[in-house]
Amino acid sequence: MLTTTGESLVLTIQEAAKILRIGRSAAYEAARTGELPVIQFGRRKLVPRAALEKLLMNAGKDQQPILMMKS
Repeated sequence: MLTTTGESLVLTIQEAAKILRIGRSAAYEAARTGELPVIQFGRRKLVPRAALEKLLMNAGKDQQPILMMKS
């Protein structure tokens, strides 16, 4: 199934890794630990595009801002 823009609703872990600009192993580890949201069909793990977008939109919101010091 595709979105209205023609994009797939789910991504492979490798496709998600490419979007996140992380390595394949790091992506599989993130999926294993729950840092990367996945759904599983049998042995196949897929990343819902909406969950990945939500993860990226919320990234860093709970962190304290870094104050720049004047030199």
